[in-house]
Amino acid sequence: MSDGVVSVSDATREQLKRAEEHSAHNYSPLPVVIESGAGAWVKGIDGVDYLDVLAGYSALNFGHAHPALVRVAREQLGRLTLTSRAFQHDRFATFCEDLSRLCRKDAVLPMNTGAEAVETALKLARKWGYDVKGVPPGRAEVITCAGNFHGRTITIVGFSSDPDAYAGFGPYPAGFSSVEYGNAAALEAAITENTVAVLLEPIQGEAGVLVPPPGYLAAVRDICTRRGILMIADEIQSGLGRTGDTFACDHENVTPDVYVLGKALGGGLMPVSAVVADWPVMAVIGPGQHGSTFGGNPLACAVGSAVVDLLETGEYQERSRELGAYLHDMLSQLPPEHVSEVRGRGLWAGVQLADGMPAARTICERLLARRVLAKDAHEGTIRIAPPLVIERDELTWAVEQLADALAE
Repeated sequence: MSDGVVSVSDATREQLKRAEEHSAHNYSPLPVVIESGAGAWVKGIDGVDYLDVLAGYSALNFGHAHPALVRVAREQLGRLTLTSRAFQHDRFATFCEDLSRLCRKDAVLPMNTGAEAVETALKLARKWGYDVKGVPPGRAEVITCAGNFHGRTITIVGFSSDPDAYAGFGPYPAGFSSVEYGNAAALEAAITENTVAVLLEPIQGEAGVLVPPPGYLAAVRDICTRRGILMIADEIQSGLGRTGDTFACDHENVTPDVYVLGKALGGGLMPVSAVVADWPVMAVIGPGQHGSTFGGNPLACAVGSAVVDLLETGEYQERSRELGAYLHDMLSQLPPEHVSEVRGRGLWAGVQLADGMPAARTICERLLARRVLAKDAHEGTIRIAPPLVIERDELTWAVEQLADALAE
């Protein structure tokens, strides 16, 4: 892990040029092309090793090519990968049992991507509102939070407050309102007789790793219970060990009515997502009312069960708690003229740059030159979310590189 400036190689430049010519320009990646990875490290086609402290926005909680997950995937690849849900397969019941147990819920509705899972949760909430709560047809309302990021579908970007996400894609479906994140009083004031659910992230990731005030999640839980609406927790980024508990809601001993899961549920090997709830909610969806060709496929179920096995040891939650405390202690010591605030929980941090500092993208480019892969969240925040398998000395080195990049 020696220092050194990494220049863009000819091979990397050629790959980037080809991608620019033949792929949609919906991303602006850092100038690096990765060919392999193991644990917290990846190797570029330039032959350089890089420390990954983004972990696929928490999709790689268990690192690149975790041996237990790769072993399960390889075995399943040779047996059966897809049946569609028109038929049952031998990994499905086990996966649903495993994930239900982890979530302390009754039932699982598996999908593929995080956005699909959010859309599924919204459909579930509306159906519950009509069938159970008695909301008039076509009148169901869902409360969301400003600063949210729940995906990229038309419905979801319609209640985003980020112009990059929503501008130019309307018109949008009705039935959604937005309140200030972290303000329980504003949330309760927004509830009407037609409100069926509140959808929120226990920690807002894309907004810059924003942690709500202490007691907020518990207050939301109380409001939802008293007012007869569902609490839907989007734990796609915050869940499955990232914050030092299995779920971010666990830090306030809160159990939502509906969990929305994804990213790390696929072990970094493939897209796997799910909505998890108890039967009084889940039972409103019947045959033909929702589905997915690939949702709950044998390969996804095999990998998902293996992920649950890893989490049930408690090892990864403990690593996130202990190493996260160490990470936040180191980050808090960065000079105030460089960093104005450090937010987050566990192995997840938003490093807010002080006024007058270069854009976060610039700092990430400087980190790339120091062999550390990180990502900006808007202009002023650097996201740090390494795989939970990262070692203490690797974290130390990463923060040292960040300090150098900030001082450059």
